[in-house]
Amino acid sequence: MVITTTPQPVPPTALVEYLRRDIGLSEDALALGVRQAIQEQAPLAVTLWRFGLLSLVQLDQVLDWQEHQN
Repeated sequence: MVITTTPQPVPPTALVEYLRRDIGLSEDALALGVRQAIQEQAPLAVTLWRFGLLSLVQLDQVLDWQEHQN
């Protein structure tokens, strides 16, 4: 389990859309990830990876994408 001391915001719509469109995650996988990320106060991408819903390569892609969104 990943727990941060800083509350994590609800994942941005743009991130969820990127995960759905470009990474190819299903609605069920995203719903599980979002629910767990909020419960654990953990970043969504890390939560998805921890549940085996993202490979390490995909996790890196998502983190790169997030870095370029700011």
